[in-house]
Amino acid sequence: MRITGDHTALAIEGRLDVRTAADARARLHRAVDGGRGDLVLDLARLDFWDATGLGVIMGTHRRAGRIGRRLVLRAVPAQLQRLLVATRLHRILAVEGITVDHLGANLPALGPVL
Repeated sequence: MRITGDHTALAIEGRLDVRTAADARARLHRAVDGGRGDLVLDLARLDFWDATGLGVIMGTHRRAGRIGRRLVLRAVPAQLQRLLVATRLHRILAVEGITVDHLGANLPALGPVL
């Protein structure tokens, strides 16, 4: 797993799982603590995440909210979008490019979900 970027925008590449969670958590929390406004997390090159990786994302979301920031997920791969919808986390997280109807079905992306 590799994370690049700064306190306003980061990109994760590779796997976000039980083996990489501690390093990812530390890097994401430093980015949250070191900035202001939205923290955009680009997931276009994320190959896989497990429950632990999803926990890192949720923990970062909560940490950002506590200090008045917002975590925004960008370029979420389709498989991971389906997981967010199935777990209803798309209702909690800010996810660009995913739009879901009242029945939970994916609709064509119309832009950022705010």
